[in-house]
Amino acid sequence: MLRPKAQAIDLGGKPDLKDPDLYMRDDHHEVFRKLRAQEPVYWNPEADASGFWGITRYADIEAISKNPKLFSSAKANGGHRIFNENDIDGNETDASMISMDPPEHAGYRRMVTPGFVPKRITGMEDRIRERVTRLLDNLPKTGEAEFISAVAAALPIEVLAELFGVPQSDGAKLFEWSNATVGEDDPELRVSDEYMRQCVLEMAGYAAGLWQQRLEKPGEDLISMLAHSKPGGEAMNFPTYIGTFILLVVAGNETTRNSISGGLLALSQNPQERQKLLDDPSLIPSAVQEIVRWVSPVLHMRRTATADTEIRGQRIRKGDKVVMWYASANRDEEAFDDPYRFDVTRYTKPDVPMQLGFGAGQHFCLGSRLAELQLKVLFEELLKRFPDIHVSGPVRRLRSNFISGIKEMPVRYTPER
Repeated sequence: MLRPKAQAIDLGGKPDLKDPDLYMRDDHHEVFRKLRAQEPVYWNPEADASGFWGITRYADIEAISKNPKLFSSAKANGGHRIFNENDIDGNETDASMISMDPPEHAGYRRMVTPGFVPKRITGMEDRIRERVTRLLDNLPKTGEAEFISAVAAALPIEVLAELFGVPQSDGAKLFEWSNATVGEDDPELRVSDEYMRQCVLEMAGYAAGLWQQRLEKPGEDLISMLAHSKPGGEAMNFPTYIGTFILLVVAGNETTRNSISGGLLALSQNPQERQKLLDDPSLIPSAVQEIVRWVSPVLHMRRTATADTEIRGQRIRKGDKVVMWYASANRDEEAFDDPYRFDVTRYTKPDVPMQLGFGAGQHFCLGSRLAELQLKVLFEELLKRFPDIHVSGPVRRLRSNFISGIKEMPVRYTPER
């Protein structure tokens, strides 16, 4: 189940959207701006595979996302990443619902939906606020901290542990496994191929133990839901459970963590927008949507054409890979007014398109409400207690073409008396 490293390719001056280094430089938005204007359906060759179509316009990505019959997510057709999931040796445990099409996808999605219904999410708010308060209490009194480890990474992992019904002390391992799962192109996270294999084996063993415990003694947690649900009248098979567990670990951690860190960075770079939130905290829910639009924590998802078709007049052949770049769609001039301006009031205005940070269509993020709640509570408490908190030095980014992540981010603030 060892995911391949991305191999960059010289395209003679044209951009290679697969190159993880493109997203380290943080100039990919200019690359996408030019592609939207000149080649919105862009052919990107690959050094180690067949190439793919890069889709950069909001309307096209939304249409593709809502047409799973023509644009498949199924693992048998390659899955949801640029590389082909069905070509990876030992990848029998990666058949999660994110790599399924209807009607199979809907059955598995229903298994965990009860864990994310509005009433349940709303009921978690007080506990999330308690966690945020404790994390902020523990910030150094020196007025300087490394924000990712202190807050941005800690909060979603603690919430994930609650969803799984496991001890908070298990959070460190969940965090390590999550990093390893998405860090195939980052040399700090992919220490070696053997380390990556070990992380996958440890995570599978841990998930297997939880499965057995919940079969014998079910609770109200997500693992119990997976162990006892029967989509289509049959219980979930074990390989699919492992794949789903991995999906929940990554989705429950990476997107929220990087929206928190990217959001604070955006507020630091746009102090006038931060001041608006200080003056009127009721704007924070709008700011949360703008943060997700701005950060685009998941850079892309992939589909595979199941028949010959066209996008903007460009012929797409059956079997072609189609990669939807959410980071581009969320800056699309055809969809958003002044898309290169970070505006915390944007989502207080009428007729603003939904940001695509959580995807669209059947694969719209099941945990979006929980992520939004964590962001809302975090920024409410953070700005109330540390109104001058700001990024105080260079950030260290995750080397990835899939996750827009920050690994380290120093901050300064006036300590509370």
